[in-house]
Amino acid sequence: MNIIVWIIVGLVAGWLAGMIMKGSGYGLIGDLILGLVGAIVGGWLVGLVLPSAEPTGLIGSIIVATLGAIVLIFIARAIRGRSTA
Repeated sequence: MNIIVWIIVGLVAGWLAGMIMKGSGYGLIGDLILGLVGAIVGGWLVGLVLPSAEPTGLIGSIIVATLGAIVLIFIARAIRGRSTA
């Protein structure tokens, strides 16, 4: 059951990050991967910035994963922008 929750969180976070960053979508698999990796990055960043604040529940997980996915999109766009210039 945990894996299903991870997939749902990843999909929602990837989709939300795509909407917030106003880019073209990455497709179902791209959004899933972006959200899952974003959850790892977001958890790491939240641990650095707010070590005593542990996100709880589904909503907290989605927020942290979305923040991580936004950071990933920003970094990817910055790298891609430099290489094509």
